[in-house]
Amino acid sequence: MATRIETFRGRQLRRELLRLREQAGLSMEDAAARLDWSKAKISRIETGRTRVTPGDVRLMLEEYGLADDQKRQALITLAREARKPAWWHKYSDVIASPYVGFEAEASAVRTYQAQVVPGLLQTRGYIKALLRSVRPALPDSVIDRRMEARIARQARLAGDNPLHLWAVIDETVLHRMVGGREVMNEQLDRLREVASLPNVTLQVLPFEAGLHSAMGVPFAILDFAGPMPVSGVYLEHLTGELYLEDESDVYRYNQVFDHLRAKAPDPERFIALIDKIAARL
Repeated sequence: MATRIETFRGRQLRRELLRLREQAGLSMEDAAARLDWSKAKISRIETGRTRVTPGDVRLMLEEYGLADDQKRQALITLAREARKPAWWHKYSDVIASPYVGFEAEASAVRTYQAQVVPGLLQTRGYIKALLRSVRPALPDSVIDRRMEARIARQARLAGDNPLHLWAVIDETVLHRMVGGREVMNEQLDRLREVASLPNVTLQVLPFEAGLHSAMGVPFAILDFAGPMPVSGVYLEHLTGELYLEDESDVYRYNQVFDHLRAKAPDPERFIALIDKIAARL
């Protein structure tokens, strides 16, 4: 069954509408009465179970007393943009994580990967081997569909307004034999190719770098431009995922990422390190 994935703009908008209602001292019942809506409609908007129209946002902001015209226009723009279809809508039968929607709207991603090659950089062979290992019970048709979705996701690295990606990859990832030598050689070739893109920066964190502040904790920091610029941190674990957006959390992970990239050799040495690892396969 297809899952509706919340967009980042939609999440940002609904959380701000909730904050403004509470700031105005209004309960859901109060807001519903003023707008001549049902309480259920307010609840569906604030919990992301329905997309709110720009017209409804305009009415809500009037009742909530938001006087800042620039902020009002920014929120109405968010509502308009949140309703636009994205590439991943046609893969909603196999994509359940909101991260894909967030990544699709981000202007930049900074990530540390300690277990696998970042999804944006994986080859078809690597993706297929990974899916078969993690979800061995999946039928071939579903694996193929998921593989197709992940390849489509990689289009964000190209085009007129490409995603800016900075990835620090633990050396462990490059030695882990995923799918065999042929698949790994193809994957290393892909990393060489992508490293030449002007919007992509890649570094290897070598074994000799020793202990560091993100041991065993892969993460991604997403930066969003647009009418309300903001950043957030995405963490994934065995049974779920976590999205952090408090300033203190984002600040901490920014510090950790800066620490990692400082410990890793310069990006200019990335190809040489890949070649060294490839020679050992």
